[in-house]
Amino acid sequence: MLFVFRNFPLTEIHPTAISTAHIAEAAGLQGKFWMLHDFIFENQHSVCPMKILEYTRKAGADINKLIKDVHSYKVIDKVEADIDSGEKSGVNGTPAFFINGKRYKGSYNYEDLLEVLDFRY
Repeated sequence: MLFVFRNFPLTEIHPTAISTAHIAEAAGLQGKFWMLHDFIFENQHSVCPMKILEYTRKAGADINKLIKDVHSYKVIDKVEADIDSGEKSGVNGTPAFFINGKRYKGSYNYEDLLEVLDFRY
């Protein structure tokens, strides 16, 4: 099974969503993407770039490298490509799941997703 995450920052709801996506992708260059992703998701209504940077620093990231990478074409182009891909696929909100290339419009609860994926232990 392959799981692919793509950024689709919703700036109407979260004004700092694009800069947050850039920070998460920059953290990913240091192997800290999922840790930061979880922090951002759990704190999405109160998170700001400064809180994210502080959390990332405490988690052992090299902040100077992270700040440099946030402004790199590699990170900026990745986020822009993710947004473009989502728009071309008809994504207009999050979360959005595609299974075998088709948009999944069912329930996002754990049990329903496992059933749809036909996941067996």
